[in-house]
Amino acid sequence: MKRSFVLGAMLSAMLFAGSALAETIKIGFNIPLTGDIPKVGEASKFAAEMLKEEINSKGGLEVGGKKYQLEFIYEDNESKAESAVAAALKLIEQNEVLAIVGPNSSKQAIPAGQVANDNETPMISPWSTNPDTTKDRPWVFRAAFLDPFQGPIAVDFVKKQFGAKSAAVLFALDNDYSKGLAEIFRTEFEKKNGQGSITAFESYSSKDQDFSAQLTKIIASNPDVIFLPDNYNEVALIVKQAHDLGWKGPFMGSDAWGSAELMPLCGKDCVGQYFSTHYAAAGAKGDTKVFIDRYTAKYGYAPDDVAALTWDATRIVLTAIQDAGKLTGNVRKDRKAIRDAMAAIKEFKGVTGNMKFDDQGDPIKCAVVVKIAEDGQFTFAESVCP
Repeated sequence: MKRSFVLGAMLSAMLFAGSALAETIKIGFNIPLTGDIPKVGEASKFAAEMLKEEINSKGGLEVGGKKYQLEFIYEDNESKAESAVAAALKLIEQNEVLAIVGPNSSKQAIPAGQVANDNETPMISPWSTNPDTTKDRPWVFRAAFLDPFQGPIAVDFVKKQFGAKSAAVLFALDNDYSKGLAEIFRTEFEKKNGQGSITAFESYSSKDQDFSAQLTKIIASNPDVIFLPDNYNEVALIVKQAHDLGWKGPFMGSDAWGSAELMPLCGKDCVGQYFSTHYAAAGAKGDTKVFIDRYTAKYGYAPDDVAALTWDATRIVLTAIQDAGKLTGNVRKDRKAIRDAMAAIKEFKGVTGNMKFDDQGDPIKCAVVVKIAEDGQFTFAESVCP
């Protein structure tokens, strides 16, 4: 009798576990929780957790008349390309997620995107702007604008704002994002200002801490502006060192500046500088303001563009799951249905703006230029739309 009771209890537990498993939607996150840019990983995880809690508290995500609890699995890619590949494989093969959000940085998103595409698993990068992340990869999408759009925005802005007829560039040679955007800026700037208008085009390794040699050459070339398409942690060092070497001119940055960690690292040295990015938290309205207020109340600081883009990217995945109509429980079939539904999304209203998608899975959306105010806020300067 006792044995029958135990077997019955075990059988009930197994059936319950199977039922619970069937009621769960697993999404993977390939993000940098350690390494060079851990604040990027933190912002992604915080935004995802806030969204998951909101949906699960209402009974889950409704798909085909049935509600599923969301299970988010976070893998640390350590801000390394090889770790991003390993994380993608683990999420796909071991965790059997239906889709992957991330990586964020193009340096990790490009190789991880190849893995996702080869393994026919939908992937969306919140923050990667290099075209190669999605190019000819039907399983890979993004929530951010592309560098061929961002580069000309920076060129036009420095010409208008500073009257710049010459510019210098300092970029990370081993970072696909930084190198690619630097080259786009150089090409576009010279197209509009003539050959020789780029007075210096200097590079460094992303492990470097001392930029004095490159900055000495740049300052000696006497540019009107210095363009820095670099990650926020490197920007803080570069700007401080440039000021120490006597540079008094303006910097122009790109969306990789847009971390909540920039000002704690850079301080007064970055006040008054401009960079192109995905949205401006200061002065936001509507759904964007609601998102910012909730995130700030929950985590104690305003969400940066990575957090906002992760919110949008994750919602795009969840929208596609709902649009697919049902989940069969067959991971391969469900991944294919989700990919097809993502590709079919014609327009999406996000907290980083409205976006339409082209045939490469890239959004057509507006960018903004922000100015860093005295209090460290990223304040709206202008909006540029395709």
